[in-house]
Amino acid sequence: MPTFLLWLLLLIFCWPLALLALLLWPLVWLIALPFRLLGIAMDGVFALLRALITLPARILRGFG
Repeated sequence: MPTFLLWLLLLIFCWPLALLALLLWPLVWLIALPFRLLGIAMDGVFALLRALITLPARILRGFG
């Protein structure tokens, strides 16, 4: 019986949090989108820098 009451208590307190999370998730996604785009851009910048730094070694090694 106490376990059943604990389950009911959990249901009563957690369903508003779950509903709030479902409603706020699109807003959180929109806020995080610029940071994701910035991360993709920085990944490209680091790939370009790595290619420029390793270019002399690749040229000296040859194309074979």
